[in-house]
Amino acid sequence: MLDLGSLCGSNTVGPSDLAVLTGPAPTATGPSFLVRVADTTAALAVYHGLRRETFVAEQGLFAGSDQDDIDDDPRTVVLVAADSDGTVLGGVRLAPVTDGTDIGWWAGSRLVVDRRARDRSGIGKALVRAACAYAETHGVLRFDATVQVQNEPMFTRLGWERIADTMVAGQPHVLMRWPIDRIERLVQSTKAVLGEALSALASQPSALVGSGFRGDDGAPVPGTDMIAACDAIVPSMVQRDPEWAGWCAALVNLNDLSAMGADPVGLLDAVGAPNRSILTRVIRGLSRASAAWGVPVLGGHTQLGVPAALSVTALGRTTDPIPAGGGRAGDDLRLTADLSGDWRSGYGSQQWDSSSHRTREELASLGSYVRRAHPAAAKDISMAGVVGTTGMLAEAGGVGAELDVASIPKPHAATMGDWLTCFPGFAMITADRPGRPHTTDTGPATSAVCGRLTTTPGVGLRWPDGVMTRAVHSTVTGLGKA
Repeated sequence: MLDLGSLCGSNTVGPSDLAVLTGPAPTATGPSFLVRVADTTAALAVYHGLRRETFVAEQGLFAGSDQDDIDDDPRTVVLVAADSDGTVLGGVRLAPVTDGTDIGWWAGSRLVVDRRARDRSGIGKALVRAACAYAETHGVLRFDATVQVQNEPMFTRLGWERIADTMVAGQPHVLMRWPIDRIERLVQSTKAVLGEALSALASQPSALVGSGFRGDDGAPVPGTDMIAACDAIVPSMVQRDPEWAGWCAALVNLNDLSAMGADPVGLLDAVGAPNRSILTRVIRGLSRASAAWGVPVLGGHTQLGVPAALSVTALGRTTDPIPAGGGRAGDDLRLTADLSGDWRSGYGSQQWDSSSHRTREELASLGSYVRRAHPAAAKDISMAGVVGTTGMLAEAGGVGAELDVASIPKPHAATMGDWLTCFPGFAMITADRPGRPHTTDTGPATSAVCGRLTTTPGVGLRWPDGVMTRAVHSTVTGLGKA
């Protein structure tokens, strides 16, 4: 048997000898703390007490009390830093800025650290970081804070942007903003590669439908009144939820035809499945969708014993296809969306299911909306989300866009951040000349003018205070003007 004592030069293993094998014992760095939501009356009371000690007694910013209407707003969230024994060491609050409907504009305020714990580094920084993380994970797209001048360097080091000088309670403060790039990241991960990736096709006759419809949802077949659309479903979704994948394969392609103003004729499917069970469920979902919309599956291809894969091609007809690139600067942007339903189980914040409960008549009404409205430009909201798809429509017209956040139709059950970046079931962004009457029946969908096309590339979000934030900084696909 190997003698550990002999390895250490002794027949007795003491603490100093064990250190050779295990390393030195860790040194104490002071009590740890945890940032959490203040979900008890006691924690909130301590937080309010710390605010009174700091902002009223110590700094004299307020007389008597620093509490205000934000504290009474049931939407307000308080985060506290608590010691290992539960003692609250500091806190911060964050809440929606606008009354009524939460449109994804929040502000943080009343950041405080117990003066007896200020020599413990990191509490204030941890609270700020936690507030930013909480805001982003709860669908916030604009997060502001008004901070005391002496705290500006800390916020700057944490990545906040300086906006303007301001005054609070007669004392100089700085308005700062946390940069949230959720929409830009979605665009970059889904569509930004298209221009470069598809450039090899440019030399082919009629490639990408040539001038006028490049990058559109469907492709007009030259010399005919046919429109063809093709979409694939993510393989992991086919594997995980085969029947829903089959349903969605029909849904996304029929939406593409709808955006072109085409009447559907039929579907073709290509299915790969590792086993018979997945194949059967994919076909079952596709069959249900075919029956729901009244659009037949004309044929396709099936293969077993391969990784899960699914794509569908939809065929439709129109003599007057509506392009994505038909808009021009100054045109109104309108979002028409079915806000009914809820998040698909297992796809919260990613896929909104408004279609699975609809009747054939309701689906037909939705599907014919663009054809009946006949706007100058139209595009189906797909994996790039509302803002990214708006950017694609603007890019195809050689223009940019801005959206009025407060005017965007949104389900009550979805945050603005989730709604603008999810697949929304049925939703169309259309552009038309300003002032043109809109008398088209939208069926079960909600429709509202919510922006305009501009001469500035990309997509800006306009907030109720007139501030514009950039959601998409340049073109979306790189395909350029159609």
